[in-house]
Amino acid sequence: MKLLGRQHDRRRGGRVRDRLVWQASSLLLAYPDDGHTRRLDTVEQLLALMASGARDTLDATYRFLRDTDPHTAAEVYVDTFDLRRRTTLYLTYWTSGDTRNRGNDILRFAHTYRSAGVQPPGDESPDHLAVLLEFAATVDPAAGMELMRLHRVPIGLLHEALTAARSPYGHVLDAVCDTLPMPTGHDEKRARDLALAGPPVEAVGLQTFTLTVPPRREGAG
Repeated sequence: MKLLGRQHDRRRGGRVRDRLVWQASSLLLAYPDDGHTRRLDTVEQLLALMASGARDTLDATYRFLRDTDPHTAAEVYVDTFDLRRRTTLYLTYWTSGDTRNRGNDILRFAHTYRSAGVQPPGDESPDHLAVLLEFAATVDPAAGMELMRLHRVPIGLLHEALTAARSPYGHVLDAVCDTLPMPTGHDEKRARDLALAGPPVEAVGLQTFTLTVPPRREGAG
């Protein structure tokens, strides 16, 4: 298994390019609700500012969402992210599953957000990839990058699972992975182990958060 990535360009120009990718990716990974069309309008503006590589990659998902009616898009989203354990967007679920450790892992995200001067969203878990990407794009790129680096393996496994499923959302993970540092040998081993074993399971509830992942949205299924 090979996790995609690159030698990260830490110059200001590279960081600006990354932030454009992160913001567009965050919007594309949001559930297609009443704000769907407005978010796509913003993505269109962001794509116009990108270099051709990232723009062409994200445009594939953007075009899919533009060309798909919102009801169908919502069904695809739920089937992709809410009903499949190996394509969940909740990063701590990959490494902690439904165990006691997951509450503390989620709190680390919330603490990072508060340390940067913002409150975690009230309607979504802090470890949701779209939330992290928006934080990195609009609040604190360095802290956001560090959280993504620490969760490099889950992000890479999500990318692999979406690509294998030929999901239109796989292109978003293509673009996100290309902004991250190259994975280490340790990352590769962790990825192989986690891919074989899946998220850990423990017959106890979480101590801090009661969210069970993947959640079922109202009306799903």
